Amino acid sequence: MTLRAPPSRAGLSLTSLRPRVDARCLAGVLLFTGLVLAAAVPARAEPAPDVTDWPAVVAAAKGQEVHFYAWGGEPRINDYIAWVGKEMAERYGITLTQVKLADTAEAVTRVLAEVTAGKTDGGAVDLVWINGENFVAMKENGLLLGDAWAEKLPNRPLVDLAHYGAAILDDFGVPVDGQQSPWGRAQLVYLYDTVATPEPPRTLDALIAFVEAHPGRFTYPAPPDFVGTSFLKEIMLLALDDPSVLYRPAGADAEELVRDTLLPVLERLHPYLWRSGEAFPNGVAETRALFADGALKLALTFNPADADAAIYEGLLPETVSVTTFEDGSLGNVHFVAVPSNADDKAGALVVANFLLSPEAQARKADPAVWGDPTVLAVDALPEAERARFADEAGIDAPTLSEPHASWTAVIERVWTETFVK
Repeated sequence: MTLRAPPSRAGLSLTSLRPRVDARCLAGVLLFTGLVLAAAVPARAEPAPDVTDWPAVVAAAKGQEVHFYAWGGEPRINDYIAWVGKEMAERYGITLTQVKLADTAEAVTRVLAEVTAGKTDGGAVDLVWINGENFVAMKENGLLLGDAWAEKLPNRPLVDLAHYGAAILDDFGVPVDGQQSPWGRAQLVYLYDTVATPEPPRTLDALIAFVEAHPGRFTYPAPPDFVGTSFLKEIMLLALDDPSVLYRPAGADAEELVRDTLLPVLERLHPYLWRSGEAFPNGVAETRALFADGALKLALTFNPADADAAIYEGLLPETVSVTTFEDGSLGNVHFVAVPSNADDKAGALVVANFLLSPEAQARKADPAVWGDPTVLAVDALPEAERARFADEAGIDAPTLSEPHASWTAVIERVWTETFVK
């Protein structure tokens, strides 16, 4: 059975989003600016404000301007951040300024450049939307505020560690150590029409059988698109007898393992894909457009709320829902972090704490606003707070945690060498 909150009010469509940058892209940016990670001066992180004395943090934050570096390509998200800014001004006297990024690597590069130049305080970036390779790059180079501040926020006890702890405590296989605070979740799902496809495939074998029976009606975005790479990771996790190897750093035999595990599955799928696997969509938006036009019977996306959001906008019929493999679906958590050299640390901490409030989380989870799933333990909230989450979309399948970040480049390299002509 699949779960989807019924549409209840008008809204806009949702694009699946990830504040993620390919490590090769980041390396290229650093080389272009003449900054290589090995040459960076180790950051001497200023101590975090004493989060256990929260009234003092709130007092220190008053009058500060928090520069929030966040991907700015989706108006719905920008509008949500603007609402957060309004609340920050009214409640705490904080000015929240969103610095809209085309790629989170821009923020990582800026912090690295400042610290390399010896600017270990008073930096431009106060708060950054981050996860995956970006987080790993910043953590490994000492660019994040320490002292496990994220685990001491007043709203931290509301976080659902019982269900999402693996993805919150380890980001792409790397321990978070309280250096970033969870903000929202994502999960790989399939759009399908409940009338045209009343029984969508819910196992990997069933998907292969489905595409064989419906040639040309399924595809996935070409890696290194995030959703395309995520699909490949999910295949690896489901096809391996012992997927635990993917949660350790990729070793010398990683490429051989990917070839032996992933390619046999893709060789069965590709002849029956859209355009016979000779061409692939550029991203989730193009994939969803093919689905809306009827070219595809299944369309990958990385947000359970995508169906509702598209229905609200009138892009898809109300018979569209989402599903995923019953054995598990790849999922991850995205975070906010405070750079070690941030200028207005107290204000950044107050913003991060507000982002974990039931009010802010419920508004974000509403498909008519953003549709980004919550990280809170909703069932543990008071009844009035639980009611705020009535419109949140859900999936009845376990979440498969992201493999260690080092596997991404290996999987993408093998795919490119094999299928890009």
